[in-house]
Amino acid sequence: MLSPLACLTVANTFAALCLLPMTDREMDAEILVLRHQITVLQPRLDGARVRFVGQDRALLAALLHRLPRGVLGRMRLLARWSG
Repeated sequence: MLSPLACLTVANTFAALCLLPMTDREMDAEILVLRHQITVLQPRLDGARVRFVGQDRALLAALLHRLPRGVLGRMRLLARWSG
């Protein structure tokens, strides 16, 4: 049986393959929609802390590790890194 991280990796690989036929305009629209969803959902947390499981943290780290700190600072992320 596959571990949850392996399942998440396979699922995200297929999700990434779905992005290949998308145009830049379509990707930009999707990013704007996702940012808006975060903006709408963050106040509903009422100060509650979002808890990520290990697989979520690993995926976020893999996706974001190459970005400069300035770019990360401008992004709307539910997770914050110290350091």
